[in-house]
Formats: sequence, structure tokens, C-alpha cells
Amino acid sequence: MRIGSTVVEDIFSRAGAYLEGHFLLASGKHSPFYLEKFQVRQWPQETERLCQSIAESARGLGVQTVAGPTTGGIILAHEVARQLGVRAVYAERAADGRGREFRRGFRLNPGERVLVVDDIMSTGGSLRETIDAVRANDAEVVGVGVLVDRSAGQAGFDGLPLIALWEVSIPAYGPDDCPQCVQGTPLVKPGTTPAPIIAA
Repeated sequence: MRIGSTVVEDIFSRAGAYLEGHFLLASGKHSPFYLEKFQVRQWPQETERLCQSIAESARGLGVQTVAGPTTGGIILAHEVARQLGVRAVYAERAADGRGREFRRGFRLNPGERVLVVDDIMSTGGSLRETIDAVRANDAEVVGVGVLVDRSAGQAGFDGLPLIALWEVSIPAYGPDDCPQCVQGTPLVKPGTTPAPIIAA
């Protein structure tokens, strides 16, 4: 059964994943809010529940494989695929640093129906790179699934069905327009490495 956006927001809030402060985003912009998705994914039962909602929404798409970008999409691709009874693959950064590619012996067959999933969609860049990697193998992307669409519906995928469990508009500012910078609030760079404090 598909869960509503208020339930998804509650899951993120209870996990301590909806953070308030002054954050440097991967895009280079600043934001007073940050979604730390790994705080949610440390709870397998919540991850299973979220992925079940994506899987239920994708059942009519004839999915044969679920693909996700590293690193965030690996767990989601695996769990959505498990619930659909299909296989999971993931796309890594290409060796030349441009886009993504399937390595480690992953193969897609021509015409294979692939659902592409990720956790948080801001601009959709990782998803587009994964879609391109699927299409480079002559496979067919049949839909896109995300836990959170923080683009508030602005990121599109050429008419592909988009399954977004929670749409939220989170403000982002250029460094010259950032209210927190004006106030002198220390800037934090979140991510997989320890978050250094960056002078505002």
C-alpha cells in the first residue's frame, strides 16, 4: 500500500534526517535545511516500508530490473527489486569522470524494462546519468522512483512516470544571496566524510 507524503515526512523527522542549519549543498548552493537520508536508511524496517511504496506504485510498469546510482541508490534498488521479485543493478561514476556506467559485470539486455530509483532528487543529475547508462545498453527506462523530490516537481524526465513519495520545496541560495551568510552562521558541508566547518 502506498504511504502518503505526511507519513514520509514523519519518518524523516523521527529518524533525525530533516536537519536545520546552514548547509553547503553538492550544487554549491546554500540551504537552511538538509535531508540526511542515511539517518533513515539505518532503520531497515523504515527503508523496507518506503521501498514497498515505490514498488507498489511501479507494479504496472512491467519492471524487469531496478537500477540506482551509487551510493544512495544501491540500497533502494536492492530493496525495491526484492519486493518486485526482480534483480537490482547500480551505476557507478564512469572511469573518465563523465556520467555513469554499469561495471562489475552488470549487463542489461536490449529492450529490458528498467525502473531507475534514488533517494533524494534535487536537480535529478544522478538519475539522468543512470537513465543515460541504461539507454546506452539499449534497455528501456520505464519509470523513475524517489523517496523525496526536493525540486518540488521541477525536475522532469522527458515524460517518464515519476514516483515521488514526498514532494518538498527546500530553499537554496547562491552564496551571495544567502541569508545565513549575512547573519554569519557557520556553513557546514554534510556528506559521507566528516563535515568540516567552513568560514561564512
